[in-house]
Amino acid sequence: MKEVVIYTDGSSKGNPGPGGYGALVTYGKHRRELAEGFLKTTNNRMELLAAICGLEALKEPCRVTVYSDSKYLVDARLKGWLEGWKKKGWKKSDKTPVKNIDLWKRLDAAEEGHEITWQWVKGHAGNEMNELCDELATSAADGHYGVMKEDKGFTG
Repeated sequence: MKEVVIYTDGSSKGNPGPGGYGALVTYGKHRRELAEGFLKTTNNRMELLAAICGLEALKEPCRVTVYSDSKYLVDARLKGWLEGWKKKGWKKSDKTPVKNIDLWKRLDAAEEGHEITWQWVKGHAGNEMNELCDELATSAADGHYGVMKEDKGFTG
């Protein structure tokens, strides 16, 4: 399996507000930057979408390390929350529906076939790749990557 590293970040100018994600997918010397902006969304949705789009960019099963500064995303994977939500019919332990269910389901599908290691990195702490993803995400939230899309899953 190919060894791939994905760095991700999400941004929202207001929560909710205009938002964007940035992802950096690297394989050996190859590097691909991904970014999109949305008219109205949340930071958590953009953090999830960054990881999803990074994984969806892979064309074959890979061994992947995903770096994110989102505890929401990384804890859900490392602490087994996603698996628990699925078993409970996409409900949390308090029996309320999981927020951002559309993106959690999409992430679950995007993970299929890959061996993924999730790593949390502290945001805004000088990690070069995380800083680049932050720049991509904030630029996308500012509309610098073309037409801002509607976040169809956002219900707020």
